[in-house]
Amino acid sequence: MANKVVKKSKKTKKIVEHWQAHIQASFNNTIVSITDEKWNVLSWASGWSAGFKWARESTPYAAQVIAEQATERAKSLHSLKTVDVYIKGIGIGREQAIRWLISGWLELNGIFDITPVPHNGCRKKKVRRM
Repeated sequence: MANKVVKKSKKTKKIVEHWQAHIQASFNNTIVSITDEKWNVLSWASGWSAGFKWARESTPYAAQVIAEQATERAKSLHSLKTVDVYIKGIGIGREQAIRWLISGWLELNGIFDITPVPHNGCRKKKVRRM
């Protein structure tokens, strides 16, 4: 006799009132992750997972759709009220993703830019002498 295997769902409903939206906007893609205060990922979306391919992944419209998908997934499983937005990168989709996140149905606590900035950069190559 074969035993039945019951697969448990990883998606559990927990109440998270204060959460964080992490937006990584590069020249090639935009990724939005919704986390709680301890940085446990509640939901995420990227350009490819939203159905955009190749050069369209980094457009402002794609960033808007990505932010919408990530927040809707998190909102359906968790009660979301206030948000902190953390932005990383210099891509063109960063502003549109922020605009969609703060479009009115969420209370915004703050926007933080955590883009890494080089202080001095790498050491230059020696000049070639002949």
